[in-house]
Amino acid sequence: MKKSLFIPAFAMVVLALQGCTNSIGGEAGSEIANAGFGIATANNIGMQNGDLTNTMVSNLTRKFASEAPARVNFAFNSATLDATARDALRQQARWIKAHNQIKFRVYGHTDKVGSANYNRRLGLRRARAVVNFLVSQGVSRSKVQAVSSFGETRPLVLTEGPNRENRRTVTEVSGFVKRGRGAVTDGKYALTVYKAYISTPFKVNSLTRFEAAKK
Repeated sequence: MKKSLFIPAFAMVVLALQGCTNSIGGEAGSEIANAGFGIATANNIGMQNGDLTNTMVSNLTRKFASEAPARVNFAFNSATLDATARDALRQQARWIKAHNQIKFRVYGHTDKVGSANYNRRLGLRRARAVVNFLVSQGVSRSKVQAVSSFGETRPLVLTEGPNRENRRTVTEVSGFVKRGRGAVTDGKYALTVYKAYISTPFKVNSLTRFEAAKK
């Protein structure tokens, strides 16, 4: 009985938090301030165990992509970063360093030319090239990882031939940095970081916002 009542309440909380994307300037969680009976409890439980973290990560990924170029493209059969890619990655590096409580992943992609196995390896090489460049710009290697390659399986343009748009990497927010050795990144901590970063433009010092949000 208790479980059946909790699930719809929690679902309402998820929908409420997703509404943050429609009003980026609003404080996270404001949508449920005057919600019905049980919603606040369900939200607290969700924040404690991290169930709402995925929504916050998605929102931060969209913010990152709106303030820095999240994708870079490559020449055919190459993992070499050209001048345009390096310029884009310098912008990524500035954003990542300013948002020091957030972790990132870089996903590599290819076009459809070549075998699936070769393209998976090529996609991973591209992702690693991006990570290495970000590290060279002062980003901590512990904060950004080339964790996987989608190879040719997620094209932007549906074509079997060579296509530069499909030859790309995508950098996305993956989560929140843990607080100290062995610490657990729970939902309350994630919400503190989220509130510090989501409502203020990139031009403001993000570390200052994070420290202020903790007070």
